[in-house]
Amino acid sequence: MLLTTGQAAAELGCAVTTFRRLVHAGLLPGLSRRGVRVMVPLDVVQALRARHPAPLDRLDADEIAVLRVDTAQPVNDLDRGWIGFAATLPPDDLLKALRGWWRCDAASVAAGKVLPVTLSGYVVAVLTGLERWEKNTEGRHAFPDAVLAGYLTDLSHPTKHVAAPAAQDRAVAELLLGTRLASHSGGAIAYVTAGSPVN
Repeated sequence: MLLTTGQAAAELGCAVTTFRRLVHAGLLPGLSRRGVRVMVPLDVVQALRARHPAPLDRLDADEIAVLRVDTAQPVNDLDRGWIGFAATLPPDDLLKALRGWWRCDAASVAAGKVLPVTLSGYVVAVLTGLERWEKNTEGRHAFPDAVLAGYLTDLSHPTKHVAAPAAQDRAVAELLLGTRLASHSGGAIAYVTAGSPVN
């Protein structure tokens, strides 16, 4: 059975624009077209609906930052060609697209030791190696030593790519990738309590 993006969004209880970000990011398999409509397999939507909240109580921090991104867009920056997330970006490009420049409390981001990256409320990538940061003239921060601990290329039945050198970073990526992580912020960076799972 196939659903339109509107029907899929209704099943998940989200806005259709929120669901379409997952489509445009290349995270959902089995998509087809019926005229101008994108059709989504029902089992893909059911898999997303059944996804568990991120087990933040298992992290070694009282609070962590969450990077809320949109679908990858090209930019003309000196240090990167993209900003945001797409499953099709090579790992080096993806890391550059995610490690800055964000308005944030850099010390708080670093204190959490891990930066989950969410798209439409799902963890699609995980950054570690946040100990050092830089600040530009606009007051935005980047983390030049950040490590792409892991990322997804399929959200429905999570296909995880975990390649961090440190075992602890690989473990936290495995723990968080593909989970639901709700956060609220007026900007790209949100802060969530890590003492209990977030619904």
